[in-house]
Amino acid sequence: MIDIDEAARKVDDAARHVSAIGQISLQEPFSVDEAYRIQRASISLRQERGERIVGIKLGFTSRAKMIQMGVDSLIWGWLTDAMLEEDGAPVDLVRFIHPRVEPEVCFLTRKDIDRPLTALEASSYLEAVAPAMEIIDSRYEAFRFTLEDVIADNCSSSGLVIGAWSTRFEGLRNAGVLMRFDGREVQLGSTGAILGNPLRSVVQASRLASRAEIVLPAGTLIMAGAATAAQAMPPGLHVQCEVAGIGQAEFTTYRSV
Repeated sequence: MIDIDEAARKVDDAARHVSAIGQISLQEPFSVDEAYRIQRASISLRQERGERIVGIKLGFTSRAKMIQMGVDSLIWGWLTDAMLEEDGAPVDLVRFIHPRVEPEVCFLTRKDIDRPLTALEASSYLEAVAPAMEIIDSRYEAFRFTLEDVIADNCSSSGLVIGAWSTRFEGLRNAGVLMRFDGREVQLGSTGAILGNPLRSVVQASRLASRAEIVLPAGTLIMAGAATAAQAMPPGLHVQCEVAGIGQAEFTTYRSV
């Protein structure tokens, strides 16, 4: 049986020291349930160092992402305040092993989510929505992992940039999504790729939280999932994401060392 605490320390050390590790599952196979226990234990280590949980992220909500990563299940992980990057500001890539970025939408809750929600209820629990980008950075060598490995590694979540908040929920079903590198289009998609409608991610988040016996408090961030495949990004880049009818988010990259 896998040692949950030891595995949590491995992924935590890999993230802190920016040093890739081999797939844990190749050394000791473990289940999805055990993967989430490892994930929670690794987040607890971050909390002990002063990080604060600010939300959750959903993963593999688009068909493109499932194909890219070779999986077929929706997964979820935690967001902490240390992951937040300022919209429009430079992001230092020194703390990432092999960073990639993907365009998303982010929701902000206005009420506690303490039970599974229906699709009709979802929007009434939301304060706002914003264009966003998630920086993902698997701690595994060569960005290779099993479903269990990636869950244990907090679903590769490493950073996020959130644009201006909006209350325009009505156009989310099929809004165009465009991501540019230095003004050049690198990914084009639709919010419809996110479970058919990003609001369904709120429903899924409520179900996952209920299953884990946790409450998502008012003010929680919910990253709905990627609208396109992720794109590797080098330093010296201007990255911009635009979601039609909502707005845009942007940042630049550099490496301090």
